[in-house]
Amino acid sequence: MTKADIVAKISEKLGIEKGDVQATVETFMEEVKTSLESGDNVYLRGFGSFIIKTRAEKTGRNISKNTTIKIPAHNIPAFKPAKVFVEGVKGSVEVK
Repeated sequence: MTKADIVAKISEKLGIEKGDVQATVETFMEEVKTSLESGDNVYLRGFGSFIIKTRAEKTGRNISKNTTIKIPAHNIPAFKPAKVFVEGVKGSVEVK
């Protein structure tokens, strides 16, 4: 499912113009991004959390040059689904 699919479904379900729904979805994503960039997590009860995870420093390998490199500690964005969300997916999606 793409962002356009999400916009179309919301527009169809609520009877709101696609342009308005598109602006709302874009604004929501921008606010989540801005919040994470400023160091704040986003918690959506019953859905999940957009959080910042810290990756520790580690040693990597450059295979083509056969050398080791240091990968510094860094932060990455992550999504942690709520238990209700996880249980819903486990119960309704068959294993492939």
